Amino acid sequence: MPIEPDNPSPGAGRTEGETVISPGRDSSEANSDKSLMERVRVHEQQAMATVFDRYAGLVYSVALRVLKDAGPAEDVTQEIFFQIWRNPDSFSSFKGSLPSWLLVVARNRAIDHLRQRRPGESVEEVVLASSTNLHSEAERNILMQRVRGIMVDLPNEQRQPLQMAFFEGLSHSEIAEKTGQPLGTVKTRIRSALTSLRKRLRA
Repeated sequence: MPIEPDNPSPGAGRTEGETVISPGRDSSEANSDKSLMERVRVHEQQAMATVFDRYAGLVYSVALRVLKDAGPAEDVTQEIFFQIWRNPDSFSSFKGSLPSWLLVVARNRAIDHLRQRRPGESVEEVVLASSTNLHSEAERNILMQRVRGIMVDLPNEQRQPLQMAFFEGLSHSEIAEKTGQPLGTVKTRIRSALTSLRKRLRA
């Protein structure tokens, strides 16, 4: 990820970019958005990398929906995450959740880019047309980010067939053929993985 700190991470005895988890904190708590942003505020690179990995897809999809051009959408994405790294206090929990805030910032920044590209032309019609289903699309992206995060913690024998089914679009039979596992085993593992996903999503 092309985000470099201006200064080394503070703290005696700490390796730059090292993730520090206090005793008694589990990984889900340590990787909550609130905890990640607290660590970004002390310029912890690993925390910033996690934020980027978690939400860059969301920001990019919003920017692309408005700009309809991959290059400028990538520029907007980079700008926003550079802003967070250089000025993490630009986000406050009082402004709502991190993904909701990023949704608004991405849309506004993309509109600014659109206006710069078309200085003498109104962009309102373009923006209104592109934002019709923006919120529902963002919600889907947030959900997919959560699902991917939960899947990391699944046992490999459950994660692999689930990923092949839902992200590669393979049928149960195709997964069985590709992995060499019995069809019944594939179905059982996918069912178990879905049960775990539902429990985590409800929590």
